[in-house]
Amino acid sequence: MSCVNKSPEGGLPFFLILSGAFLILLGSGCGAPSSASRISGQHTDLASSRTSVRTSSTVPVLLYNGTGTSSNDVKAVESVLSTLRLPYSTADASQIEGMSESELAAHRLLIVPGGNSIAIGDNLSHDATTKIHDAVVNDGLHYLGICAGAFFGGYSIYNGLNLTDGVWFNFYADEFKGIHKAAVTLSFANDTTREMYWQDGPQLSGWGEIIAKYPDGVPAMVEGKSGKGWVILSGVHAEAPATWRTGMKFKTPVATDQAYAGTLITAALAGSSLPHF
Repeated sequence: MSCVNKSPEGGLPFFLILSGAFLILLGSGCGAPSSASRISGQHTDLASSRTSVRTSSTVPVLLYNGTGTSSNDVKAVESVLSTLRLPYSTADASQIEGMSESELAAHRLLIVPGGNSIAIGDNLSHDATTKIHDAVVNDGLHYLGICAGAFFGGYSIYNGLNLTDGVWFNFYADEFKGIHKAAVTLSFANDTTREMYWQDGPQLSGWGEIIAKYPDGVPAMVEGKSGKGWVILSGVHAEAPATWRTGMKFKTPVATDQAYAGTLITAALAGSSLPHF
C-alpha cells in the first residue's frame, strides 16, 4: 500500500476502504516513480559530501534511507544536498536503532524522503520512533518530511513520529480520482506559482503554517514548531529530477523546482520560517 495513513481511531476512512484494494496493488510508492529507475547525472559528486553516520557529531544533516524509502528519492535529495555543499550522513533502520537520542540530536536536521510510509514505520521499532520524536521535541532536532516522510512525520497508527500533536494526514484529492502522479500547480504565499511533481502524496490540513497550497486550496507544504524542533512537511517532490517528468508537461523548469528543494532544506536546517499564508 502506498503512503496510506489510517484515522486516529484506527479505522480507515470510507473512501480509503473503497480504494484500498486497488492501492495495495501499486508497485511504486510516493517518491518512487516507475519511470525513474535511475536518476542519471544528478548525483555525480555525492561521495565528497556524504559521510558515515558514525561521524554524526560533525555532520549537520542525517538522511534516512532505510526500508520503505525510495532509493530514487534518496538519490534526488542527495543531489540537492550536494548542490548546496551540505555535509550529510545516511542512516538505515539498523543504524537508527543503534543510535541514542543524543546521537540523533547531534545532527541539526533529519530528512525522511518519499517511499512508503507504512513500510517506513513498520520497519522501525517503537523505541526508535520514540527516540526520533524525543530528539525533535526535547532536544531541538529539526525534521523535513517529503511525501511519505510527511505522512510518517504526522500521527499514524503505523508507528508514525507524531510531530503534529495527534494530527494525521490523508491523500491529496487526486488520489481518489484515480490519479497517482501529476504535475500540480502550487500557490505560494508571495503570490507566485510553481508546478511540482506529485505522486500519491498527502494534503497537510490541520497542522502548522501553510507554505504552499494545492489547486483546490488545501495545504501542500506546511511548517511549524514541534517542541524545541522545527518541522517542514511537503506533499510534493520539489527535488524531482527531469527523468520523473516523463509523459507530463511542466511549465516550471526542473532547475527552478530543485532550487526550491534547496530552500526547503536550508530553512529546515536553520529552523527558519518560510513565507506562509
